[in-house]
Amino acid sequence: MRIAFLGTPEFALPALSALIERGDTLAVFTQPDRPVGRKAVLTPPPVKVLAQKHGIPVYQFEKIRAAEGREALEAFAPDLMVTAAFGQLLSSKNLAIPRLGTINVHGSLLPKYRGASPIQSAIIAGEAETGVTTMMTDIGMDTGDILLKVATPIGENETYGELSDRLALLGAKLLLKTLERLENGTLERISQDPEAATVCHMLRKEDARIDCAKAAKAVHDLVRGTNPWPCAFAMLDGQPLKIHETRHTEESFPDAPGTLRERNGKLYLCCSDAALEIRVLQASGKKRMDAATFLRGCPLDGRVLC
Repeated sequence: MRIAFLGTPEFALPALSALIERGDTLAVFTQPDRPVGRKAVLTPPPVKVLAQKHGIPVYQFEKIRAAEGREALEAFAPDLMVTAAFGQLLSSKNLAIPRLGTINVHGSLLPKYRGASPIQSAIIAGEAETGVTTMMTDIGMDTGDILLKVATPIGENETYGELSDRLALLGAKLLLKTLERLENGTLERISQDPEAATVCHMLRKEDARIDCAKAAKAVHDLVRGTNPWPCAFAMLDGQPLKIHETRHTEESFPDAPGTLRERNGKLYLCCSDAALEIRVLQASGKKRMDAATFLRGCPLDGRVLC
C-alpha cells in the first residue's frame, strides 16, 4: 500500500516504525526543522531522522494546506494517509487526495480530549484511565469516525513523558490492527457522540503554574502532566521555581497553602488539604536536582510559594 505518513515528534515514531516493518511504500510529511535549546541549534523532527535512516523521502512544509504541500501529496498519490501528532490541520483538499481516506492515531479515548494536548490534559484532570484511538480524519478537530480503541490505566505517579511513550507503542499496535481490518474489509466506523466530547488546547508555559490553594492531588497531577514540558512551577522571591517530581505523603503541617517545610531531610509543600513531598526541583538558571541536594545549598523551611 502507498501510505503518506504525517507526523512530527517522538510520539509518532512507533507508528512510523510499524509501517516500515510492514513494507508499505512510504513518504513522510513533517514539520520543518526548528531551533532547539538556548543555543537555538536547528534540529530536525524525530520523524525526519527515522525516515532518512531508512531512505524514505521526506517533505517538510510550514503549512501542508498550502499549494506546495497539497501538490507534493498529490504527486506521491497515496492510497492512504496516516497521521500521528503531525501538528497541523489538514484541508478538505488534502483529505480528498488518498482514495482510502486518512487515519489518525490519537492519544486519548475519543471523544474525550480532542485537540492538541490529550495526554497531558488527561493526567492534569486526574483521570485514572486513558488510551489510544484510531479514527478517520475529517475537516473537524478530532471529530471523525472512531475505528478502534485500546484503554490503559494511568499510574499514580506516571508523568506525561512516561505515558506518552507507552501510548505511542499502544498506538502503533492499534494502527497495525486497524490497517489489517481495513485491508480485509472488516473495519467498522463509529460516529462520535458530540455530547461526550471534551476539547483540550495546546499547553502554554503559564498553564503549568501551581496553585497551592488547590488540593494536593490536583497539584501532584499538574506536576506529572507537565513533566517534561512545560514543567510545573511556582514563584519564590519573584523567580520561578520549577517542580519536576512530587509524591503523596502521610506528613502533615498546620501551615497555610504554599508554605514549604523541611523535615528529616525532605521537602514538603503545603496544599489546601495535605502536604506533598517535593522530590526534584530546579531554581531559575540552575540545574535540576533532588530535594536533599537542593536544600544543602538553599534552605527553604518556612518559605512561601505563590
